[in-house]
Amino acid sequence: MRKTSLYLAEADVERLRRLADREGRSQAEIVRAAIAAYESRLEADRAFALAGAWEGDGSSVADVPEAELLRGFGG
Repeated sequence: MRKTSLYLAEADVERLRRLADREGRSQAEIVRAAIAAYESRLEADRAFALAGAWEGDGSSVADVPEAELLRGFGG
């Protein structure tokens, strides 16, 4: 492990101190955990909106008759 320094605003110093006290951990542990959480968030799969978009028979919901789409919804 390497020692490093960073500059924090007074409010962030206080917030870090409170977090460390509340969790019973060192401030360094809190900073390391925050970095790890930040990195994992950036590495998360952001293509979820397209997941499965290319699967299926190629037909479109626009081609399904409206009565069939409304079946079960009282339509």
